[in-house]
Amino acid sequence: MKNLLLFILLLCSSMIINAQDTLSMRTGEKIQVKVIEVGISEVKYKKLDNINGPVFSTLKSDLFTIQYENGSKDDFSNINKIELNKSDGSGYIQGHDDAVKYYKGYKLAGTGVLITTAIPFYGIFLGIVPAALCSSADPLVENLDCPDLNLMKNEQYAKGYKIEAKHIKRKKMLKNYLSGYAIQAGVLVLILNSLRRH
Repeated sequence: MKNLLLFILLLCSSMIINAQDTLSMRTGEKIQVKVIEVGISEVKYKKLDNINGPVFSTLKSDLFTIQYENGSKDDFSNINKIELNKSDGSGYIQGHDDAVKYYKGYKLAGTGVLITTAIPFYGIFLGIVPAALCSSADPLVENLDCPDLNLMKNEQYAKGYKIEAKHIKRKKMLKNYLSGYAIQAGVLVLILNSLRRH
């Protein structure tokens, strides 16, 4: 009976140990993780030794494969790591310029910030929360509006595009917060003027 319990315990512990994802890096390093998201150009994951800790990310071009806990496998060996010269920032610059030209994914969040801030009396307090949250968060991949998803495989292009998209989003959130505040101030002036007349 003891042997049977010991066997079951060992079997269960081996299943728990194998219930993990493995990142095989191009450097030969193998990392035991829990994959959170596989995006266009990067993979987000949590380390197994700190599953409640921060989310890490690595570029797909730095990976060889991902072996998932269910046995399936993603192969990234065909993604070329694009190396640009230090003086040649053309991929980064093109990503930056394309974000300026194409990124419009901030509109829904910006409208929400404008509306909540414009609410008389309470808007200045209500609007600050979505403004702060939206401006501090990276734009979602599906909202990037990239003209060609293949360009996002170039890590310099993706970096330039994402950094500029976040910068644009922050500026729009601030602009909409201030616009909502101005609307609120105008409404309050109109209310005060109407009360003085009576």
